[in-house]
Amino acid sequence: MSENQFARTINSTFELLNHSRENHAFSFVPRETGTVVQVSAGIARVSGLPGVGFEELLMFPGGLFGIAYNIDEDDIGVILLGEHSRVNAGDKVERTSRVMDIPVDNALIGRIINPLGEPMDGKSTIAFKQRLPIERPAHAIMDRATVSVPLQTGLKVIDALIPIGRGQRELILGDRQTGKTAIAIDAILNQRDKNVICVYCAIGQRASSIAKVIANLEEKGAMEYTIVVATEGNNAPGLKYIAPYAATSIAEYFMEQGRDVLIVYDDLTHHARAYRELSLLLRRPPGREAFPGDIFYIHSRLLERATHLSDELNGGSLTALPIIETEAQNISAYIPTNLISITDGQIYLSPKLFELGILPAVDVGKSVSRVGGKAQLPAYRSITGNLKLAYAQFEELETFSRFGTRMDADTRKIIEHGKRIRVCFKQQELHPISVPQQIIVLLALTGELFDFIPLHKMQEAELALMKMSVEISSDLSKRLFSDEDLQDADREAILELAENTLLPFQEKLETEPKDN
Repeated sequence: MSENQFARTINSTFELLNHSRENHAFSFVPRETGTVVQVSAGIARVSGLPGVGFEELLMFPGGLFGIAYNIDEDDIGVILLGEHSRVNAGDKVERTSRVMDIPVDNALIGRIINPLGEPMDGKSTIAFKQRLPIERPAHAIMDRATVSVPLQTGLKVIDALIPIGRGQRELILGDRQTGKTAIAIDAILNQRDKNVICVYCAIGQRASSIAKVIANLEEKGAMEYTIVVATEGNNAPGLKYIAPYAATSIAEYFMEQGRDVLIVYDDLTHHARAYRELSLLLRRPPGREAFPGDIFYIHSRLLERATHLSDELNGGSLTALPIIETEAQNISAYIPTNLISITDGQIYLSPKLFELGILPAVDVGKSVSRVGGKAQLPAYRSITGNLKLAYAQFEELETFSRFGTRMDADTRKIIEHGKRIRVCFKQQELHPISVPQQIIVLLALTGELFDFIPLHKMQEAELALMKMSVEISSDLSKRLFSDEDLQDADREAILELAENTLLPFQEKLETEPKDN
């Protein structure tokens, strides 16, 4: 056979192979398998699989998946994404040649899913057109825009003194049972009719707590724009570990479409504990690559994904509200300190205020927003400028007055005014307040119109004021949402309305010190 004939034969053979492959006559699919050597609670050790990559998805018998996390020379430490009882030593393990991903689609809105994208609400399976890796690099600095649009929470104390902007990361922290989740849920409820998609990520929560949150969201109609990604306390630690990353990928899908998204991580204490459990089981060395050193990295790479994209990338935003639990009011502990350094501010909830019935129990002195002030509506800035200072002065003087010291009229006036600030900042749970309602209350507060109303009538007077907010003209109401400062004429019109409304509740209060 000549060289030309040999070449023609080889070419025709390859053409036949390609034709057969295109018509699915046969195909060569390499399969790399390993063997389970050991199974522990939440992890498995696998031998073989020489080509496996870090964080590659592995498939076990029965459809159970795991993530290759420790790549050692002799074996592979795998995080199981399900019950370890379904895996036995000797089982075969296959590579999937892909990383862990999550289905993303508009069909997820209104659904309750687990971190694998499986429905938990008893409804039909979710049809989706796309999947995204749960671990995605954060957008580059040049892809980001400044935070300039407020995210209204509907809570007076936050919107006035600790404002949050769209694209910001604001930490909510405090001891157990101080109302951390309640603040996040109020923020979700307040996004109704504001074209904001909300993602609530429950990490290792009690099933009853998750059910209560979902019931509140459904009752208030918030599930129409909310996605719930849930893991319960009895779930595998691997599911708790991947939950916030999966929820963030879902949120990023909508953000990259140009939508505004709010995501709540409830809470990252359980996430840190799940990672600690996995680190101990995998016997990771106690350094930067294990608990506690790596906690900063697993949380920073999560929260850095929250941002406001530039107009060239559709201008969407992802606002993150991570929740963390403190112990004995210690906000300088290791994990809270890490998150405070990662986020753009914190809302600290005081158990002392909670015990006194001052809800939400926000400690204004220890709370701060490093970005939101620039995104706050100008109408708020022109009203609440000195409010935080006045409240801080009141708290110091109130502590001083408990010693029974005789005070002059000015000091008593500051204390009485501060008491009314505190009462005005109290708010019923699951009842967010609109911007016009907040503005008229805050303006009456700074204008000292409440100072002649007895404390026992304050709640009734405030409700009357909020009901009268509907009488604000539509033009003035639009200006409250604009980028312009509140004009003197607008201020006078609102104050006149507030003064007429509060007149029936006012009494001549005794502010002069009494002689003994």
